[in-house]
Amino acid sequence: MTAGPTTRRRQLGADLRRLRELKGLTLEEAGARVGISKATLSRYETKEGVVKWPAVDALCREYDATDEERAALVELAKGAKIQGWWRSLADPIPESMNLMLTLEDEVVREDQYACMYVPGLLQTRAYAEAVHRASEVHCAEREVQHMVDIRMKRQELLDREKPPHIWCVIDEAALRRQVGGRTVMREQLEHVLAMAKRPHVTVQVLPFSTGAHAAAVGSFVVLRGPSPELDVVYVDIIGGGLFMEKKPELDRYRLAFEYLSAQALDFESSAELIQRLSEE
Repeated sequence: MTAGPTTRRRQLGADLRRLRELKGLTLEEAGARVGISKATLSRYETKEGVVKWPAVDALCREYDATDEERAALVELAKGAKIQGWWRSLADPIPESMNLMLTLEDEVVREDQYACMYVPGLLQTRAYAEAVHRASEVHCAEREVQHMVDIRMKRQELLDREKPPHIWCVIDEAALRRQVGGRTVMREQLEHVLAMAKRPHVTVQVLPFSTGAHAAAVGSFVVLRGPSPELDVVYVDIIGGGLFMEKKPELDRYRLAFEYLSAQALDFESSAELIQRLSEE
């Protein structure tokens, strides 16, 4: 998958910090050499906001980067200005969703544990509508439809020529919870079964019989980039979501997902359970 603007921006920040530390310079020292503030350089390295490619070029020269490294980072800086499809939407979207869309648009793999609802990338429209109406009780119907439109648009990444691998471990509770009524739920379960047949979609069920498990705190997603240092964890919270990218946090959630996958039913048994629930 070709790296998108956010992946390029995050890679740029990581590389600038690595080169500065190799040179043995502080943020203040490095910034002074090229005429930018410590705060600006810190923002460059922490992957936030707009970055100017001439400043990147100057920094690379101060860091004694090779011509190849300098050219690559300048290209990353230029490419980081491209905006995603959701920027053109007429209605605004929550900031947390904006970041999620940005990251998800560029992942090579998503590891998802879902304990409340079927993961958004696998939801039918009717199911998604029922979820939003329940969770956004003060929203007008127009807002509900807007949010569902965005969710349906998100799912188009599964139809790309080279889609990311989506690995979902779904708690049995999420599959048994009747969202939208029996008809909506039956269609949703059948849709999950159909999606699980795609080569880039993996679905496992974490059955009640597992008992206590590695993620009793709730649902989460590990958004995996082209390299491990670009991974991000997203955790659901009321009113939005929490993003984490520090190494200890990433390691903890990566390990939790490995445990969950090991505790869940295998692919064939998972499909059999979903089919049985659908028939019920």
